[in-house]
Amino acid sequence: MARNEQDPAASTQQFRAFANRGGGEAAKQGPNTGLIIGLIIGVVVVVAVIALLVV
Repeated sequence: MARNEQDPAASTQQFRAFANRGGGEAAKQGPNTGLIIGLIIGVVVVVAVIALLVV
């Protein structure tokens, strides 16, 4: 009967390599330009509607 033993050190080394790899989250850091532009457009539209209702 074959014994398939796993080496715990190998999986630890794989995890450390994965954790130290980085780069995946670096692209998501910082402001989201599309979200900021959308919020600015939304504020401009709300101000324009209020200005039209007041006049």
